[in-house]
Amino acid sequence: MDELTKTADIAASGMKAQSLRIRVISENMANAGTTATTPNDQPYRRKLVTFKAELDRATGAHKVAINRVGNDKSELPKKFDPGHPAADANGYVASTNVNSLIEVMDMREAQRSYEANIGVLTTSQGMLSRTIDLLR
Repeated sequence: MDELTKTADIAASGMKAQSLRIRVISENMANAGTTATTPNDQPYRRKLVTFKAELDRATGAHKVAINRVGNDKSELPKKFDPGHPAADANGYVASTNVNSLIEVMDMREAQRSYEANIGVLTTSQGMLSRTIDLLR
C-alpha cells in the first residue's frame, strides 16, 4: 500500500506542475497582441515554465518540480505604426512575442499531461481501495 501512496504523491506533483504551466499559458494568452505604451517601454514578454526532477528523500520517489518561470528571450516583433504612442524614431512599435497558436498547443500538451496524472491517481486509488476491501 505504501507504493500506491507514493504513486499518488508523484501524480499529484505532476498535476501541480501542469496547473502552474496552464496558469502561465493563460497569462501569455491574455497578453497576446499587446504592445509597449511608450517608446522606451518593453511590451509583455512571453513566459516559459521549466521543470526539473526532484528526489523526495522521505519516500525515495522522483517527483516533478518547477525549475523556474522565466521570460522567453526571443526577439520582440516590431510593427510599423508611426502614429502609435509607443513608436520609436523610425515609426516601429515593439509588440509581444506571444504566438497564440503556440500557446494553444502548449495548453493542449499541459492538459493531456494533467489528465494522464489524474488517470494514474484514479487507478492507484482504485487499487488501494480494492486492497483494503480484500483485507477486511
